[in-house]
Amino acid sequence: MQANIVLQNLDGLIWVLVLLIPFNLIQNQVHKEIQTIFYLLTKKKKAAISLFALIFLPGVFIHEISHLVVARLTGVRTGRFSIIPKPTSGGQLQLGYVETEKADWLRGSIIGAAPLITGGSLIAYLATVYLELPVLWELLLNGQSSLFWSGLLLLQDKKFFWLLAYLMFVVSSTMLPSDSDRHSWLPLGLTMGILLVVVVLAGAGPWIMENLVPSLNSVLNGLAMVIGLSGFLHILLYLPAVGIHKILVRITGYDIR
Repeated sequence: MQANIVLQNLDGLIWVLVLLIPFNLIQNQVHKEIQTIFYLLTKKKKAAISLFALIFLPGVFIHEISHLVVARLTGVRTGRFSIIPKPTSGGQLQLGYVETEKADWLRGSIIGAAPLITGGSLIAYLATVYLELPVLWELLLNGQSSLFWSGLLLLQDKKFFWLLAYLMFVVSSTMLPSDSDRHSWLPLGLTMGILLVVVVLAGAGPWIMENLVPSLNSVLNGLAMVIGLSGFLHILLYLPAVGIHKILVRITGYDIR
């Protein structure tokens, strides 16, 4: 019974975990399709990389500048800053980087999470304040599908809609922390878990459930909304990207395997 209560109060965490893996998968597929399209158009690897990086430049800038600002705010010295793409030894494409001195696991975790916090906040602001998407979501939940689709179609009439839709896409596509960004998360999670167990055993469990968990769950629900919206944007772009890819393969008679 107690477990059910905890799950109900942390449904935001469940939604984040459920949505995160599919979002990461569709994001990688979209990136792959876009890079393939540019390569088929140019037949040059460097040109394809440059075009890909140019499209995602605003998102990469926000990602790296978030690391830089938070590092300096937390007293961690920084070195070189770059948003110029370069291939890595593992065959991946590094779109940008910020050099920081080695920090303790707490500051390292905060610096690593900075792009997700900054990018997620920007997407949430644009979605709720400018596009008013929560209103459309309520219509859908209430079964008013016709009004939902009508409102969705009317969004494109808003001023700067396509520019902001592009910005939301590139920011959401670059906001997830990289492997290096997450290197301090394990010790942070273990430490927080141990502290939570100690506090609960000390008898503060009910106070935590009443005063802290609701606020935490609200934040997690907001993050889940951002991840869900970001995944939806990527799905919308994935389908035409696959179509363009297939058309180019037919025209050129060549594909990347």
